[in-house]
Amino acid sequence: MAIVDKIRNNLIDKILSIRDKEIFEPLDKLVSSSVSDIIELTNEQKEMLQMSEDDIQNGRLISQDEMNKRNLEWLNGR
Repeated sequence: MAIVDKIRNNLIDKILSIRDKEIFEPLDKLVSSSVSDIIELTNEQKEMLQMSEDDIQNGRLISQDEMNKRNLEWLNGR
């Protein structure tokens, strides 16, 4: 299952457990506004996203701490 599907299913589960109307109204506005603001991606953007998905599926990942360390080394000219 794709990551976006897992996130969507998690959100659905959480939404189904909400009983407070005060939470639903702003949530509805947020979702409604984001649906109407659909952005078309360029082919290059789609390709980059696909490359990211491939990296995730093939375990080519590093932790945020490791990325921070690499960035600091790069900034310090190492």
